[in-house]
Amino acid sequence: MPDECIDVFCHFLPPGYCEAAEAALKSPLQMFRRAQKIRVMVDLDARLELIGKFPGYRQVISLASPPIEALAPSRSAALARTANDELAKAAATGGDLVYGFVASLPMNAVAARIDEASRGVKELGAAGVQVFTNVGGRPLDDPQFEPLWELLERLDRPVLLHPARTMAQPDYAGEEFSKFDLWWAIGWPLETTLAMARLAISGIFDRHRRLKVVAHHVGGFMPMLAGRLGPGMELLGTRNPAGTEEYVATRLQEPILDACARFVVDTASFGSRSAIECGLSFFGADQLLFATDMPFDPGQGPDYIRSTLAAIDAMSLTEPQRQQILAGNARKIFHLRD
Repeated sequence: MPDECIDVFCHFLPPGYCEAAEAALKSPLQMFRRAQKIRVMVDLDARLELIGKFPGYRQVISLASPPIEALAPSRSAALARTANDELAKAAATGGDLVYGFVASLPMNAVAARIDEASRGVKELGAAGVQVFTNVGGRPLDDPQFEPLWELLERLDRPVLLHPARTMAQPDYAGEEFSKFDLWWAIGWPLETTLAMARLAISGIFDRHRRLKVVAHHVGGFMPMLAGRLGPGMELLGTRNPAGTEEYVATRLQEPILDACARFVVDTASFGSRSAIECGLSFFGADQLLFATDMPFDPGQGPDYIRSTLAAIDAMSLTEPQRQQILAGNARKIFHLRD
């Protein structure tokens, strides 16, 4: 084990939030029910015991999917408040083992998402906020979300970007559902990549130079697209018929590849060394954060911690790079206490 590693994208569902969410649900949600069956997802004492088995390992906790606005759209503001109050309590109870929490927002509620982001950071001490790659099918580069990015830039807190897609989105037209869990295995990285590209090409980092967006799962497919987003995008607009110019128009002030490389990403790759190395090559050591996605591993907690640490340990990194990835970058971006 390293002297210190800070897991910035791992999930926890406080029991108080689960009770409120279940009461607001009109029908059961399989992924939500599945997550609650993982003991360390809902039992803080069991979670702290597990963390303690990994010397130097600490967490910044956030809710598991689905998005709050997908659980109960009409109750999203109240559920977000409950979630953040409960996460703040869990982080405080966690002491030296939990460095903080990431606030959740009612993204379908225009005023409430701003209010809750502000309350979460200013009153509860949230280290950042979590949003999902679409809001009821609406893209994050929609102008309606611009006030949120302005606020988070001003508060100097990162946005954690989590994918959102379900089995109900089929792989091909004419099918009722996605097959073989590909909505998750391929659909989630695709969701992340599309959201990242749309945000970057729409100029979010031109408008908000200090904003940090942390993309889950090593940034989806983005690290493998340097050629397509570089030389390939020099032909932007030439592939489409006349009359569709509005679909390629952008005021981006830098090359598309450079804009897409401005994201911060995490190492949550289910222990894949090659995925993390690809992310390191594309984004650089100063934009790579340690994360495991626990406790969604087969062992319900420890497996992805071990495998992600092993993958990073096997990489050819300088010691300063290793320390950056494991903890240094997280301390800087999340403003974590010593």
